Amino acid sequence: MKFKPICILPLLLFFLLNLSFSQIQPSIQQQSKNISQINNEEKLALHYYRNKEYEKAAELYEKLYKKSPTQYHYTYYMYCLLQIRDFKKAEKLTRKQIKKNPTHLKYHVDLGYIYQLTGKPALSRKKYDEAIRKLPPDAYQVKDLANAFYVRAQIEYAVETYLLGQKLLRGKHSFHFELANLYRVNGNYGEMIDEYLAELGDNPESMNRIQNRLQAVINDDLEGSISNYLWKALLKKSQRNPDNIEFSEMLLWFSIQKQDFEFALVQAKSLDRRFQENGQRVYELARLCISNMAYDQAIDAFNYIIKKGGGKPFYLSSVIGQLNARYLKIISGLSYQKSDLTMLEKDYITTVEAFGKTPETITMIRDLAHLQAFYLDKQDEAIEMLKSALKISYASPKTISECKIELADIFLFSGEVWEATLLYSQVEKAFKHEPIGHLAKFKNARLTYYIGEFEWAKAQLDVLKAATSKLIANDAMRLSLLIGDNLDADSAMNGLRLFSKADLLSFQNKDDLALKTLDSIYLISSYHALFDDILFKKTLIKIKNKQYTEADSLLQQLVSNYPYEILADDALFMRAELQEIYFQNQNTAMELYQQLLLNYPGSLYTVEARKRFRRLRGDDI
Repeated sequence: MKFKPICILPLLLFFLLNLSFSQIQPSIQQQSKNISQINNEEKLALHYYRNKEYEKAAELYEKLYKKSPTQYHYTYYMYCLLQIRDFKKAEKLTRKQIKKNPTHLKYHVDLGYIYQLTGKPALSRKKYDEAIRKLPPDAYQVKDLANAFYVRAQIEYAVETYLLGQKLLRGKHSFHFELANLYRVNGNYGEMIDEYLAELGDNPESMNRIQNRLQAVINDDLEGSISNYLWKALLKKSQRNPDNIEFSEMLLWFSIQKQDFEFALVQAKSLDRRFQENGQRVYELARLCISNMAYDQAIDAFNYIIKKGGGKPFYLSSVIGQLNARYLKIISGLSYQKSDLTMLEKDYITTVEAFGKTPETITMIRDLAHLQAFYLDKQDEAIEMLKSALKISYASPKTISECKIELADIFLFSGEVWEATLLYSQVEKAFKHEPIGHLAKFKNARLTYYIGEFEWAKAQLDVLKAATSKLIANDAMRLSLLIGDNLDADSAMNGLRLFSKADLLSFQNKDDLALKTLDSIYLISSYHALFDDILFKKTLIKIKNKQYTEADSLLQQLVSNYPYEILADDALFMRAELQEIYFQNQNTAMELYQQLLLNYPGSLYTVEARKRFRRLRGDDI
C-alpha cells in the first residue's frame, strides 16, 4: 500500500507559532503588571513628596530609580535626599548618574552642590569649574548647564556659562535674554540693560518683548537709578547708531514712559521727517499727550501736522485735535486769559464753517457749545448749536448721546432741571450697560442730589459704584459717601441741603452765592460732619477763580484740623501742587509731598507725589 506524502511544514509552523505565543504572553502580561505597579508607586511617591513626607518619598523614589533610572526619578529622588540631609547617599547617586551620563554636565553641578552643602567649598568650586571647562559648543548644553547653576542659586556660574557659550558658538547664539534675566536676579541692572540693547541691535523684531521686560523693571524702580542708566544708554546708542531706527524708537518709547512728552515730541518729529510718515507717529503721540494732560505738547504736535497742508491724511483730525487740546487746557483749570477763550471760540466757528456740520466735526461742535455756555455766558447760542448737532445725518448714536449729555448739562446750568433729567434718562436708557450710559446715570443721580432727593440719589450712586468706568465708579462712591455720612449726621438734613445747593450754584458759576451758602452751614451747629467738605469745596471754587493764596490757606486748614478725614490726603497733594505750579515754591512743595508720603502711605497720590518730590530734589529721572 502506498501512502500519500503529507506536507508537514504548515503544521510545524503552526505548532511553533503557538508555542512562541504561549511563551511570550506571560511576559507581556508581566510587563503590563510592572508598568501598572510603577505608575501606582509614582503616584504614591508624588503624594508623599507634595505633603513633604520626604523620607517616605525617598524610599519609593529609590525603588523607582533602580527599576527605571530616568531623569524624572533621579530628580525627585535627589531632592528628597537633600531634604532629609542624606548627603552620603545623594553623593553616591550623583556619581552613578555622572557615570551613566558623562556628557550631561548638569550632574556635575549637582555633585558640586552636595559638596557645598557638606562644607567642602573647594571641592564644590572644583566641580563647578570642571563642568564649565567641559562645555561643548552646543546651545542646548549651554542652556542646560546654565539652568542647572540657576536652580542651585549659582548665578555667577550661570552667567559665566552663557558668556563662554557666546564665545564657543561664535555669534550663532547670543543668549542676551538669558543673561539679562540673570543680571536682573543678581541686581546688576546696568548689565541687564546692556544685554537687552545688544539683543535689540542684533534682532530688531524683539523690541516689543524687550519693552515688556523693561516696563516691569521700570515700574519697580522707585529710586530711578535703573531709569537713569537706561536713559543714558539709549541716548548713547542712538547717537552712535543714527541709522538704527530701533534705538530711536526705544528712546521715544522710554521718554513716553517717563512722561517726558517734550523730548518725545522731538523724537517723533525726527522719525517722521526721516521716514516720511505723513505725521502718523506724531499724531498718535499728540493723542497720548492729551490723555496725559500734556496739552502744550499736544498742541505743538497737532500744529506740526497742520503745517504739512490740507492734502495730508491727518490734517482734519489734527485741526480738530488742536482745538480740543486748547479747549481741554482751559477747562482743566490751567492758566488762561479771557482772550484765549474768545480766540478759541473764533477758531471753532471758523473751522465749523470751513468743514461743515458733519459726523467728523460733531465733537468739535459739542466742545464749542460747552465753551460758550460755561465760559462765555452764551447759553442760548450753545443750546442752538447742540440742537443742530443732534440733526447731523449719519453721526454715530454714541456721539449723538454725548451731545445730548452736553445739552443736558447746559440746561442744568441754566436752571432747566426737568429738561436736563429727560435727556440724561434718554441716554441712560439707550446705553444702559455701557460707560456713556453710566455717565448719564451718574449725572442724573447728581442732579437729584442737587435738588435734595438724597435717598434716591444715593440708591442710584450705589449701583454705579460697580460701573466698568473707574472714573465714574470713583465719582459715584465719593458722592454716595458724602450723602450717606451726612444723612445720619443731621436727621433734618439741613446741612446737606445747603451743601448740595452750594454745589449746584458752583456748577452754575454762581460762585459768590455758593460761598455764602457754604458759610451758612456753620450757623447750624458748632460741629458738623461737612466741615472738611466745606473747606475742600471752597478751595475748588477759589482755584476756579484763580484765587490761589486763599485756596492754599483753606487747604492748610483742612489738613491741620481734619488730618484723619478722607479728604486730608487730597488736600495735602493739592496744596503741594499749588506751591509747585502757581507759587513756584519748590522747597515748600517738596516738604508737602514728603509729608504726604510719610503720613498717608496708602494714598492714591503716593506714586505721583514720590515722582514729583524726586524731580524737585533734582534727581535725574
